[in-house]
Amino acid sequence: MKAKESIYLSKSLFIRGLQCRKSLYLHKFHPELRDEVSEAQEAMFQSGREVGTYARRPFPGGIEVPYEDLSLEEQLNLTGEKIKRGARILYEPAFSYDNVFVKTDILRKARQGWELYEVKGSTGQKEVYLDDIAVQYYVLKGAGIRISKASVVYLNKQYVRNGDIDPSALFVIEDVTQTVDRQRFVADEIADMRKALGKRVPDIDIGKHCTHPYDCDFYGHCWQHIPEYSIFNLDGRGRVKPFDLYRQGIVDLRDAPKEILSKKQNIQLESFLQKNEYVNKVALKQFLDSLWYPLYFLDFETFSCAIPAFSGTRPYQNIPHQYSLHYLKRKGARLGHREFLAEPNIDPREELAGNLVSEIPDNACVLAYHASFEIGVLKDLAASYPRYRKKLQRIVENVRDLEVPFRKKAVYHWKMNGSSSQKYVLPALVPQLSYEGMEIGNGGMAVQAYFRMCESQDQSEIEAIRKALLDYCKLDTLGMVRILERLREMG
Repeated sequence: MKAKESIYLSKSLFIRGLQCRKSLYLHKFHPELRDEVSEAQEAMFQSGREVGTYARRPFPGGIEVPYEDLSLEEQLNLTGEKIKRGARILYEPAFSYDNVFVKTDILRKARQGWELYEVKGSTGQKEVYLDDIAVQYYVLKGAGIRISKASVVYLNKQYVRNGDIDPSALFVIEDVTQTVDRQRFVADEIADMRKALGKRVPDIDIGKHCTHPYDCDFYGHCWQHIPEYSIFNLDGRGRVKPFDLYRQGIVDLRDAPKEILSKKQNIQLESFLQKNEYVNKVALKQFLDSLWYPLYFLDFETFSCAIPAFSGTRPYQNIPHQYSLHYLKRKGARLGHREFLAEPNIDPREELAGNLVSEIPDNACVLAYHASFEIGVLKDLAASYPRYRKKLQRIVENVRDLEVPFRKKAVYHWKMNGSSSQKYVLPALVPQLSYEGMEIGNGGMAVQAYFRMCESQDQSEIEAIRKALLDYCKLDTLGMVRILERLREMG
């Protein structure tokens, strides 16, 4: 066997290589170019480990082959030893064939052979999971393990926790045996990946593969030639797609061809070229006329868990633990503010719901930004707490979305760079308000801060995090107040 054909691969490297040969090459030979792992990504990895632990419960009595403190060869030897001694269920057993190393989440002995189970933290089946199992099938079969059944194990999105977690109801086990026996495909892909690794860095340009099926961790490196204001920031709802322009050599937003852009895309382009703001006064007036007093500005902070944290919740359900509420009781009234942040390590929903309905009058116009999120949280609360249901439903009926005029391009400022997100709209319209320099500057950071508060035993740290969370959420709703003021000036 030639040296370049025997380059070591693993299951994760195989999946990476399927997505992009260049990503595989950079991972093997230039790992220093990878993007920094964020707190949110670390939390996602931890969540995946938790799901994996729970997925073992329907398969009790198994023996784990750990990867900590063991070399690959030691893991392979330990797996072989356990199988020879008659182990019937193995967690994370290791196998190698054709110099491809894999660890299988769960392997169970059955009458006709072994059953392979691949655990995923999602709530549904995905095409990439079949590739994941296919390479395991290839390696195990090559290593002399007969696979009689192959399944994907994923979270049941309909599962509602009632007391202790019921692992058998928490997961869906989907038999994919008929679709993963693709030995020729796997062997050909492995051979081609090794060819790519034996040459110079593959000449692969950016494309949709940079984010599908997974976000590539070399994104920052490969996209560094794209300017801040580029065709990739064009409104995506036009008939012209950014990658179509990119393949024609058009990258800078200034070079976008006006004649083929949609109306919204042309609004964006002209605003950028003129470095000004666009206002459709008729559309803006229609939006402003839909609001009334008393006017309440609402923002929730939530967290979600793959494994439902509380009774009555589903996998990945948004659990509100905090809100900020600015309000104007009438035109010209003094701006008021209320807020709520739950104590750590409790189910915060009922207390939060009770506080919220006591603070928002039935006749209030409730303004939220990207309101579908707040509406979803309110509906979940209404379903969970009948005593507050009518008042929560009334709030839902009275919610209006402050994002609408920006999403519809009734108002656009060139510094929004194609986005209608509050994180872009606020600094463009109200530059004196900024998240820069704040300890918590976005929703992802807020979630991780809340988790740290729940884990901390240091009261001073808890208080510091609490203050930072309150400051962040308060700025979200104050920002909405100031944005509305600017809209009224424009209208």
